[in-house]
Formats: sequence, structure tokens, C-alpha cells
Amino acid sequence: MRGRQKVLLAALAGLLVALYLIAVGGGRHDRGDPAARPGWLSGLGGGTATVDPATVTVACAPPAAPPTTSPDGAVVTFRTGCLLRVADPGGLRTLVLRSPASFEVSAPAPGDAEVTVRDEVSPGDDGTAVAKVAVDRATEVALSCPGGGGCTVTVARS
Repeated sequence: MRGRQKVLLAALAGLLVALYLIAVGGGRHDRGDPAARPGWLSGLGGGTATVDPATVTVACAPPAAPPTTSPDGAVVTFRTGCLLRVADPGGLRTLVLRSPASFEVSAPAPGDAEVTVRDEVSPGDDGTAVAKVAVDRATEVALSCPGGGGCTVTVARS
């Protein structure tokens, strides 16, 4: 190896060490908060888009009151279960569902996967149960209320 190649190799190794130290030193040392705002690097990728509540229709059994609109989104009140029909969002979007009480959600996975994802969502420390469902095409999302005592879920804007 010639002298010039050794210098370039040493410079490259020094650059890699410097980048590593910057990444480790500038990183967060906690486990992170999944509800927290994304970091600065996510801004380069365009951020996440949510489903517009106006593109979601609701069918409940037994029939419930029609959804009402609030500044946060469409509010759905039902007794046992509802089916949310999401229009094709034109790309990968996140359907955000919020409730002051526990509820269950079931939705098909995005893409070509033949998988249905189910989850029971419970309120966190802030008193709000939040479900985020990935949607990439027209789809149906089932909501149910544990115990059948009635639920109120908001199809949120964010």
C-alpha cells in the first residue's frame, strides 16, 4: 500500500469514528416514548400522513346515532360494535382512533399480507386509549366495545 492510500484509509477510519461518536453522544439515553414527536431526522422523510376522518363511513349494529363532528375528528358512539369503511387513501396512511375507555379494533394488515391484526386498546397515563391502524387501500376496520356497555371513539385527525 502506498503512502497516499494509507492516508486516505486513515482519514476514512477517522471519519467513521467521528460519526459514531456524534451518533452516540447526540442520541437519547432513555427507552423512548412511542407517543412522542418524531425526531429531526424523520422530517427529511416527509412525516406520517393520517386518514382524513371525512373519508370514513360508519355502520354500527345495533344502529347508533350518526357520527358527530368535533375539532378533533368524527366522533362515533356505539353499544357493541361498528364497522368503519375507509376510502382508498391513495397511499400508506395511519387511521388514528382515540377513546376515553378501552375498545377493541380489528383490521387487515396493509399490503398483500393475508393477516388480520386485532388489539384491545386501553387508556394510557393520559387517560386516552389510542389505536393507530396502517391503511393503504380501501378497507374495513371493525370496532367493538368490551362488555357491551357502550363506547365512544373519535376518528382523529392526528
